[in-house]
Amino acid sequence: MLVLLASVAAIVTTLLVTPVAAQAAPGGSGPYPADYETTIRLYSHTIYRPNTLPAGLMPIVVWGNGACRADGTWFQNILKEFASHGFLAIANGRPGGAGSTDADMLIEAIDWAVAENSRVGSKYRGRLDTGRIAVMGQSCGGLEALEAGADARVDTTVFWNSGLLSDLENYRLSRLHGPVAYITGGPDDIAYPNAVDDYGRLPAGLPAFMAHLPVGHYGTFSQTNGGEYGRVGAAWLKWQLKGDQTARTVLTGLSSPWTVTSKNLF
Repeated sequence: MLVLLASVAAIVTTLLVTPVAAQAAPGGSGPYPADYETTIRLYSHTIYRPNTLPAGLMPIVVWGNGACRADGTWFQNILKEFASHGFLAIANGRPGGAGSTDADMLIEAIDWAVAENSRVGSKYRGRLDTGRIAVMGQSCGGLEALEAGADARVDTTVFWNSGLLSDLENYRLSRLHGPVAYITGGPDDIAYPNAVDDYGRLPAGLPAFMAHLPVGHYGTFSQTNGGEYGRVGAAWLKWQLKGDQTARTVLTGLSSPWTVTSKNLF
């Protein structure tokens, strides 16, 4: 009996310390086909990374899901796209998970990535650029991103189809720092007026970008590689976190059906 219990304990220990293998086919249009995994060290999240880690350091992207839903694979198309360009992207929620999330989970993801970069035995040891961090979120997840974007470690914050629901929350905008971007689905996006209002209330001098694509509240996330949202989001990350000037021209070159405005940015 003692032998059996010891064997069971060994199996359980192995399951707890071994990351879950990627669950789907690699994706993304970048040079590093990407997939996702989970780890007991960050149990309530899903981690997207290149299958073969690039030689250079990977900046960090943390993501809040629409509806604040704890399903870490709901936005997998766009998150694989980001990871395929040499980023480590971490979504709130486990693969196919249920329940709800909050802004603290985005901070937990940042804390985990920073710790993994220095943890002996971590495959990410010395592989992450902990000085280059982006916070993103869609709809309700954008509200999580707004709260987490106040963290001093965050370099850029991106809001997808999102905006504050009450003027009583406008004070949160004053806590933002570093360039921010608002991407909406155009006038038919339920979050469109909120996003436009928030953009107009940003702190004076804060670099900001706003782009509207007439696709509604659910954007192009379900398309291969996240569609146009994936292309523009990857360009923003490469410019802001890697200094890629070619990616910058993707944003300056957006034209119809996109509608674009910016301030203090270019």
